Amino acid sequence: MGILQIFTLLGAMGMFLYGMNLMSSGLQKAAGDKLRGFLSAMTSNPFKRVMTGVGITALIQSSSATTVMVVSFVNAGLLTLVQAIGVIMGANIGTTITAWMVSLLGFKADISILAVPLMLLGFLFSNSKKNQNKNIGELIVGFSLLFLGLSFMKESVPDLKQTPEVLEFVKMWSGYGYWSVLIFLGVGTILTLILQSSSATMAITLIMLSMGWIPFPMACAMVLGENIGTTITANIAASVGNPSAKRAAMSHTIFNVFGVIWALILFRPFLGLVGRIIEFMGFPNPAAADFSVTEPDGATGTAALYGLSMLHTLFNTINTLILVWFTGLIAKLVTKMIREPENKEEKPFRLMYINAGPLATPELATEQAIKEIIHFAKISRNGLGYARAAINETETDKFEELRSKLVKYEEISDRIEYEIANFLNAVSEGEISESTSYKIKAMYKIIGELESLGDSGESISRILSRRNIHNKSFDPETIKKINAMIDLVDHAYSVMIDNLNMAENSTLEEISNAYAAEDRINVLRDNLREEEINSLENNRKNYQTSVYYMDIVSELEKMGDFMINISQALYKCKIKVS
Repeated sequence: MGILQIFTLLGAMGMFLYGMNLMSSGLQKAAGDKLRGFLSAMTSNPFKRVMTGVGITALIQSSSATTVMVVSFVNAGLLTLVQAIGVIMGANIGTTITAWMVSLLGFKADISILAVPLMLLGFLFSNSKKNQNKNIGELIVGFSLLFLGLSFMKESVPDLKQTPEVLEFVKMWSGYGYWSVLIFLGVGTILTLILQSSSATMAITLIMLSMGWIPFPMACAMVLGENIGTTITANIAASVGNPSAKRAAMSHTIFNVFGVIWALILFRPFLGLVGRIIEFMGFPNPAAADFSVTEPDGATGTAALYGLSMLHTLFNTINTLILVWFTGLIAKLVTKMIREPENKEEKPFRLMYINAGPLATPELATEQAIKEIIHFAKISRNGLGYARAAINETETDKFEELRSKLVKYEEISDRIEYEIANFLNAVSEGEISESTSYKIKAMYKIIGELESLGDSGESISRILSRRNIHNKSFDPETIKKINAMIDLVDHAYSVMIDNLNMAENSTLEEISNAYAAEDRINVLRDNLREEEINSLENNRKNYQTSVYYMDIVSELEKMGDFMINISQALYKCKIKVS
């Protein structure tokens, strides 16, 4: 095998992986709303959980992406651990569709003949003005590259009949009986760890089997190893998550390792079952003792390919049927294995939904971001409560305590804005649809306005401090007016958070409630300003005290401006997306 042939093989593998990633990205963007629909279908029904995992993985063609997504959602509290385990089980079944697609189209039919014309079709779609057509174009190009890569891989693999010394080497490793099964199990695991794609490893295994490199039982052992190797991706994603995320990833490992154990114990009977099913389909039994691949495109070659795909499907389906009834027990087991850290100081203002990092599916990452933004808005509203308390406080020590809390809230706002912005930056670096791009731009605007709300609370504390330094105070009537203004701002907060919730659920139709709340704040601001000017003209108020009073009113009115800006950003995003 020459150097050029080796590089051709590696390049073909790269084309296959790139095509799969491109196809997955196009599917994600084209079916983003469908993916959200699948997630919203989560119920206590184990069957629906499994089918959700099957459906999402069938759409995005990546069980690793589905599993990482589920881990992130558990980390965010959007899924319970029991729900997540059901979805992961379904993802394992969904990933077997890729193996069947490769077996049926990549070997039995020479799909590579159509791949180049399909790329022309994909190019035409990608130049469309419609965003959905562009996504479909990306999907078609990815599909074409995947099968072109598979075709080049098949052509680059040398014929072992022409290299008898290599054939003897492979036969040697296949001749240790049950130890050979364990060796090829390890090969499948390591190869999946390196490629970070069980689908790619499956394609390589199918090629090796079809070319006669390895016998059918050893190919089956490699498939079992691939099911262990694919769990590493989720564990890597969960390593920066909370204990719930780590438990979800660990449950995936337990699920697949349990399946491999029973499959190894019943290896011969299991292969016999697969062989009888393939025989029933009208092909030679690939598990028969005298079976060997003679021609890749012949009956024996087809039987081997179908047999390997059938084993992959049966393994994950049977494993799911066994363990789906024990999801609660698995959840308890991983909870005992991964405990909450002891003596850990609770951080009440840490991020709740995105501290596991971006999802493998950027189209769904916005779900986490909007929930984090709603959480941010609620924290910001708490700051208004402390501002009210500081305005009404007359004791110096208690006021200083409240002032320090307002300063702390401003720092918290800065930190949360920074963390969410970093998350959105990471999501933007991925392949995202135009609608998701609009949403991310709106989110940048919103977190900036929420950070400004935190600044306003801290500004009010500085105004009050200057008032106290100059030994000034507000009379009860002034305090009453400020509280009336705060009441309107607090109502505007309620409206803003309601609009955020409706935007998250895609039910935001209009924002007249926000405009009404803003108008009430502006009207009261104007009335209070006019009254204060009249009082100053009639010498009923101290000028310096009035300045502090009007500065606070002005700061509260600015908070109303920030909140209407948030509702407007939500509504503009809705118009562009729809």
